[in-house]
Amino acid sequence: MHSRRPEIDPQLLSETDEQRQLRTVLRDLYAEASGVEDVREHLAGPRGYDEALWARLAGEIGVHGLAVPEEYGGSGFTFAELAVALEESGRALYCAPLLPTVVLAAHALLLSGDRTACERYLPRIADGTLTATVAGFDADEPGVVAERENRDGWVLRGPADFVLDGAGADLLLVRAGTPAGPRLFACEPAPDTTWRTPRRVLDETRRQALVEFRGAPATAVGTAEEAESTVSATLDTGRAALAAEQLGGSGHALDATVEFVAQRHQFGRPIGSFQAVKHRLADALVALEAARSASAYATACVAVASPQLPVAACAAAVVCSETFRLATAEYVQLHGGIGFTWEHPAHLYVRRARAAEVLFGTADQHRARLAERVGLASRGAA
Repeated sequence: MHSRRPEIDPQLLSETDEQRQLRTVLRDLYAEASGVEDVREHLAGPRGYDEALWARLAGEIGVHGLAVPEEYGGSGFTFAELAVALEESGRALYCAPLLPTVVLAAHALLLSGDRTACERYLPRIADGTLTATVAGFDADEPGVVAERENRDGWVLRGPADFVLDGAGADLLLVRAGTPAGPRLFACEPAPDTTWRTPRRVLDETRRQALVEFRGAPATAVGTAEEAESTVSATLDTGRAALAAEQLGGSGHALDATVEFVAQRHQFGRPIGSFQAVKHRLADALVALEAARSASAYATACVAVASPQLPVAACAAAVVCSETFRLATAEYVQLHGGIGFTWEHPAHLYVRRARAAEVLFGTADQHRARLAERVGLASRGAA
């Protein structure tokens, strides 16, 4: 049973001057280059995002390498700085594959402890020239199997469905079954051995695909003994990252709604002055502050590799998902008739909120895992 007492320095929960400056720079950049109409325009493109902006984020600001050690071409900061970038990307509904590339794939490589793989891939992730993702991480039993091709090589066979950016990623980190148990593999997909079929999903800003391996060459990453712990820690890191994104999206939804109700007049007064509207916005604000605390704690746990991360990640997943759902619902409803039209940006945020809340497990699954972690499940069974 894990201790219920926090093991994080409270100072880690506060924003530093550097993080505040990073937030300002990113918010200005997204306002300039990634408005809602820009997002809609790029969704119709082959990759689904602005590749020029992707290069600017990597080159001018160094977002992709924030949490990558300097020895692998990164800036050597921590996940706390990356979380600021993720929050701002969620606020702007930025649709490039930051989550699969910079969070999931990069951290899977780092957590694996495989220096050769890190030296090969992380510098290209950090400079924005390589996109990557993970496959088969959330399956109980791997749908992909790895077979020995020769003494040093492997080939992958089998499907992995709903892979984030699966149709476009340059690198796939795959959890595959072997006779000795699940293990991680790096695969640079080729059309003749890896079939990739885009899936139609609710949130068009976060593309997913069915990936079918048909004898795809792959290289083992890390050790077989550490594979499952690497996968588990990567998913918890992903949950913390997603919580930061959801926090940013919730903040935008609330700010946009407050601005609208202050401008929209009925019966000779702003609709925001009516008590019923005030109560709904107050509830959303309270939920947002709770989400901010949960996200900050999960972020700090990732940054210092705290053993409390599984608990913090589950709690953040539940709180931030529910807050994002509430904030986007009010975003639509308090905008009245215009809020119900597809042309209004609220609908893009609603779709992101609904898709994100099941991305790494449902709220009920997170609650069950959280109860087990803190000992409530076994106590209830007794």
